Amino acid sequence: MEKRKIFIGADSAGYELKEHLKGRLLDAGYDVTDLGTDSTASCHYPIFAAAVCRGVLESPENSFGILICGTGIGMSMCANKFHGIRAAVCGDTYSAKMTRRHNDANVLCMGARVIGQCLAEDILDAFLENEYEGGRHAIRVGMMSDIENGAM
Repeated sequence: MEKRKIFIGADSAGYELKEHLKGRLLDAGYDVTDLGTDSTASCHYPIFAAAVCRGVLESPENSFGILICGTGIGMSMCANKFHGIRAAVCGDTYSAKMTRRHNDANVLCMGARVIGQCLAEDILDAFLENEYEGGRHAIRVGMMSDIENGAM
């Protein structure tokens, strides 16, 4: 499986986990673009969600987004406002695996205050190591696009 480009972003609550996962991704040979934040100073997560999603949308076939905030929820809500983004908050490896296989998710959101570093690593691996299965799932992903386009 070809390694995709990774766009990663976090707010202040997710900064330390972002830095940890970024290092791990770089060590694994991924091309990583860090879109902030660059400290634990208070900031606004929608800024970073938007930057990551725009990066993913520039090369949708070759990239993934990783977003980290306190719960992962705010980041996912922002990310899913972008046409063509399918973001999922994952707090376990099974969900990370299945959202790739069945939902063709292209952005992984995690909550730094909800999961620890080791679990975050496992979730990241499960997300990146699984491919979209297509088949019967393509109908459902297509229906999601229909909703996004106002056709359903």
